[in-house]
Formats: sequence, C-alpha cells, structure tokens
Amino acid sequence: MIFKDHFSIKAAAYAKVRPNYPPALFAEFARLAPGRALAWDCGTGNGQAAVGLAEHFTRVVATEPSAAQLAEAVAHPRVTYVLSAELAPGVADHSADLVTAAQAAHWFDLGIFYPEVRRVLRPGGLLAIWNYAVCSIDPLIDATLGHFYRETVGPYWPPERRHAENGYRDFAFPFREIVFPKLDLEVRWTADDFAAYLRTWSSVTHYTEALGLDPVAGLEPDLHRLWGHGRRPVVWPLGGRLGRVD
Repeated sequence: MIFKDHFSIKAAAYAKVRPNYPPALFAEFARLAPGRALAWDCGTGNGQAAVGLAEHFTRVVATEPSAAQLAEAVAHPRVTYVLSAELAPGVADHSADLVTAAQAAHWFDLGIFYPEVRRVLRPGGLLAIWNYAVCSIDPLIDATLGHFYRETVGPYWPPERRHAENGYRDFAFPFREIVFPKLDLEVRWTADDFAAYLRTWSSVTHYTEALGLDPVAGLEPDLHRLWGHGRRPVVWPLGGRLGRVD
C-alpha cells in the first residue's frame, strides 16, 4: 500500500497545536493490558500517544512513516522512534502487552497491520485504536464550524476521514472486543489557538493546494466575533475499538 502522506508538510504545526490525549486513557489501557513491559504505538505522528504510554510502560516502540513527523517527535527515555508504516521492525514475536493507533488507523492497510498486531502481541495482549472527530465549543460556534467542515473544506477531506467520524464502527475488527472507555479530550483555547489547529486539518491543506487560498482566513472574522476574548473549553469525544488477542 502506498503511504498517503497528508501531514508531513505541516509536521511542525501539528506537533505544536494538536491537543494531547487525556492521561486517564493511557491509565485505563495499562490497567487492562496483561503487563507493562512493552507497548507499540503505530502511526505515532509526533509521539503524543507514545509519550503518554511511557508513563505506564517500561518501553514504547513508536513507528511512523513520515520522517518529517518523526523530526518533531517528543523525546522520552522510554520511547524508541522507528521509521515504519504498519510494521514493527525489531519487536519480537508475542512480546508486546499493548498495541495502539491514535488518530491513525484509518490510514492503515489493515491487511498488513492486523497480522502484525497478532505477531507482536502476547496472549491476552490488547489492541486499542481511537480517534476524535469534530469538537464541541458552544452552539453558535459549533454551527459555524460545522458549515466550514462540511461545505467549505468538505470536498477536500480524504475518503478515509469517514472512519474518524464514526469511531471505526465499520472497521473489520477480528479481536475479542472490550468496551472502549468513555472519555473526552478537552483543552482551553483562544480563537487564535483554534484557528492554528484548523490549519493542521488535511482538508485545509488540500484546499490550499488546490485553490491557492487559506480557507481558515475566511472563517476567522466570524470565529473571533463568536469566540470573544480569552479562552474557551474545546471538547472532542473520543471513539474507538478495544480488543484482545487470545
């Protein structure tokens, strides 16, 4: 499968402005995993999930096919970054307690990824794939953002985006399933913070490449007017799939 690189061009911005996952998510994975020796984070990007996992696991192998993303990765003494797509080179058979893919599995070739998951996980090992879709701020901002998401940049979303919108519910998932923890990702941002985040969307990048215009610039006057001064809570519900290998 050809690697579809939607994010390298904005790797530095992605590392700076993408929200971090709640620590409770990684604590729950650690609680459910059969051990805490090794976790593999696939499609790690700049290592947001990998660093969270390193608070609970002795060693984390974090793979990512984009060299630009890895150049922005957060260093951590228990995280080893490897340039790779759906494979975990150097990870021994049946040695991992946990495999994760945060905001990434919709880009994977599952025909490669799932067999590799079964290869590296020990019996009872855990696979967690998750994402977040559109956030919630307040009704007026949400309505404006919804129009931007669906109408302005909607035609420029890659087709895989639909999987991020439904928590991977239509994915084949050949593992013994566990209920995914019900958690939200939350930050407190200014309007400028939020606009910077929007500029990391793959659809915004593709819109700009196609038309030579920044679509966020057209949204910003309304965004600032509705947002007001100061910071607001921005909330994304997390959705995903969680399962064990037998």
